[in-house]
Amino acid sequence: MADLHCSIGGVESPNPFWLASAPPTDKYINVKRAFDAGWGGAVWKTLGIDPPVVNATSRYGVHRDMARGIVGINNIELISDRPLEQNLREIEKLRKEYPGRVIIGSLMAPIDERAWKELAAKILNAGVQGLELNHGCPHGMCERGMGSAVGQVPEMVEQTVRWVKEVAGKIPVFAKLTPNITDIVVPAEAALKGGADGVALINTVNSIVSVNLEAMSPTPMVDGKGTHGGYCGTAVKPIALNMVSAIARDPETSALAISAIGGITTWRDAAEFIALGAQGVQVCTAAMLYGFRIVDDMIDGLSRFMEEHQYRHIGDFRGKALRNTVDWNALNLNFDLKAHIHQDKCIECGRCHIACEDAAHQAIRVGAGANGHRTFTVINDECVGCNLCLHVCPVENCIEMKAVPNGLPPLTWPDHPLNPLRKAG
Repeated sequence: MADLHCSIGGVESPNPFWLASAPPTDKYINVKRAFDAGWGGAVWKTLGIDPPVVNATSRYGVHRDMARGIVGINNIELISDRPLEQNLREIEKLRKEYPGRVIIGSLMAPIDERAWKELAAKILNAGVQGLELNHGCPHGMCERGMGSAVGQVPEMVEQTVRWVKEVAGKIPVFAKLTPNITDIVVPAEAALKGGADGVALINTVNSIVSVNLEAMSPTPMVDGKGTHGGYCGTAVKPIALNMVSAIARDPETSALAISAIGGITTWRDAAEFIALGAQGVQVCTAAMLYGFRIVDDMIDGLSRFMEEHQYRHIGDFRGKALRNTVDWNALNLNFDLKAHIHQDKCIECGRCHIACEDAAHQAIRVGAGANGHRTFTVINDECVGCNLCLHVCPVENCIEMKAVPNGLPPLTWPDHPLNPLRKAG
């Protein structure tokens, strides 16, 4: 049987599923319900120094697909707007009631050594198993010199981590990184230099999610005005996967524990992050949309996956995809794929033809079949194996990408004869 118990940056957890620091971890009742549902841990909604912040209403805007499904949420909510002591009492109570579950204290303070250290000490005294330094919020707090305003300056990341680590001692400290930066490895290196045990990423992506064309204002609107906010949900998962893999692949940061965040909705999402080096994952948007019970499916699905592949522990497949994650220049340019359409599965919708004709390589021919039916056939000489037809086809496994043996040895761009910078000999 698969064992989901894991260690995330030195924090022992019954499973890799934690709730991220966000509205679902704002207070005692929320986190209690989450623990009762089966979540392994929770990162408490970010705490600051008193007096607490003042939040606006409304706070959320959404990005929908054409079927009105939500693919992303933009939020303009700030950190906890409840008194610090009230939060700390609730954390302490939960730690006593659920000793086998994890609570990580998230904190944010102005760039002042005393402020960071005093806040960290108070949160540690409540009994948390770790601290997460919020260097990522891209709205509201950054305008006050906190959040992503710190996360975008490596020297500040290093300094704040060092301050907190001096107080935390052996208690694990995570730096939560902003994705609103050119190279995620740079702040990760800074966190490591400051003594961080791990990093949590990604925080939300700076965004304007939509514009109300009647009011001529970004959404969500507050008394007719809108602002940029933090974007999260399934739409940011590809960004998060790339940034997690970048830190895990870099020899300077590969030793950092990674708590992955970004669009995790299913067990498969979690497994993908773990395969790219994460020790555990954090979830927010999915819990907001579907409730805490989604962790049942996550635990069951991940357990089944591990059993099917004979992985007894999370560590058995953690980072296993990194060896196949390479820079573009390391790809084999002699590898050839062609699309193949299974006629017995085709519903004749024509989407593959339209996509290929209008936006790709004009490599799908429409023909006349029996009894008035249409046939769609790939023109191999024109097909470049781009996969677009496969992705737009609404029928699973109707289109297959098949490797074409060509007898050519692997060839990468640095060695390609058409590369003007290729080294001779």
